Amino acid sequence: MASTMLSLASVSPSASLSTHETPKGKVKLGSSFLSLNKERNNLFAKTESFGRISMVAAVNVSKFEGVTMAPPDPILGVSEAFKASTNQSKLNLGVGAYRTEELQPYVLDVVKKAENLMIERGENKEYLPIEGLAAFNKVTAELLFGADNPVIKQQKVATVQGLSGTGSLRLAAALIERYFPGAKVLISSPTWGNHKNIFNDSRVPWSEYRYYDPKTVGLDFEGMISDIKAAPEGSFVLLHGCAHNPTGIDPTPDQWEKIADVIQEKNHIPFFDVAYQVHRFASGSLDTDAASVRLFAARGLELLVAQSYSKNLGLYAERIGAINVVCTSSDTATRVKSQLKRIARPMYSNPPVHGARIVANVVGDPTLFGEWKAEMEMMAGRIKNVRQKLYDNLTAKDKSGKDWSFILKQIGMFSFTGLNKAQTENMTNKWHVYMTKDGRISLAGLSLAKCEYLSDAIIDSYHNVS
Repeated sequence: MASTMLSLASVSPSASLSTHETPKGKVKLGSSFLSLNKERNNLFAKTESFGRISMVAAVNVSKFEGVTMAPPDPILGVSEAFKASTNQSKLNLGVGAYRTEELQPYVLDVVKKAENLMIERGENKEYLPIEGLAAFNKVTAELLFGADNPVIKQQKVATVQGLSGTGSLRLAAALIERYFPGAKVLISSPTWGNHKNIFNDSRVPWSEYRYYDPKTVGLDFEGMISDIKAAPEGSFVLLHGCAHNPTGIDPTPDQWEKIADVIQEKNHIPFFDVAYQVHRFASGSLDTDAASVRLFAARGLELLVAQSYSKNLGLYAERIGAINVVCTSSDTATRVKSQLKRIARPMYSNPPVHGARIVANVVGDPTLFGEWKAEMEMMAGRIKNVRQKLYDNLTAKDKSGKDWSFILKQIGMFSFTGLNKAQTENMTNKWHVYMTKDGRISLAGLSLAKCEYLSDAIIDSYHNVS
């Protein structure tokens, strides 16, 4: 590591600044050497010599000098900025995490019961197999496809426990890069902010297909179909199973059929990201929320599905999810699963057990499963009430005649407001409403008491900021 010494004469009028190269780790003072303190980057030493005081500085240049500062994460960075704010009116509508009416984190009662069961059983903390907890993999695949689905009965699904939705997507991306070299992934415009990062870091090429229509604040279905048709044959098409993030806009059942037609005609491979299925924040029905995935499976198509239990059980910190690959035969599924395990081994080796056991206990026990559905209905009901009140406040306060009904048409945890970057910055800088720059707000972080305040902020930003 390079070392530089600066000698500064501070007493004599003829003081000069000189630079000396010194042996590594030492500073030269007359004929003696002082050892540098290795725990500091800078050392200032003073010595009296011929009526002068010399100041010596040794500066070590880091071998990581070329590492630049990374920009804040567009979603998680919102929470960091929110925490740093001292304003009493502040609202965090960035991260999609459920909050109570008092805007506090919520741990489901059914999760607490499942954890108590684990304590009573005295379960250990031994390593899981690479593919994860067998009981978890079983119930999560059945929850997604239905226990009586032929793909389950015929063992055509390769399921591997992943590190929530993000880690599951990453496993799938690595599988694509390894066994489908050069294949492109089509991503909706807009989409969840981390999708592009995942495929970039996996060295999987991607392009966008039209999805959101700013004119109607709805689905650009014709654009979507056109772009999927124009993609190279055999592309992977990333689809949001339900409650599209960030827009909250989903295709209708008829539109899903047409999407499946085009994907089948083009020999594409559907790749579902299901962060909100069995969430009940979407349709309110387990089967309806899984209908898009089951539609493609019923056609005999091979497909990939990444799942997350962060939202539906509030297991954000447990990082619990799965990647499912539906194949044409059980033999193919076995081989695919072996390669997913091979990818996972050098990446993180084994998944965590705690969240997997919670899911297995809740989904695998009829009593707890029923309690979970009831609790989900309560959570979904709160978000629907907030969505309705926000709409009511906007229509009552905004006299411009603007149609805000898209807020009611969107579903799930989020609302895509249509605000541009400058308008969202006004939301934050003036109103202390923290949100992503694409105009998405998480209704899970909003309370009924704050709906009027938020509507004032939206109206001001929409009409007074270009």
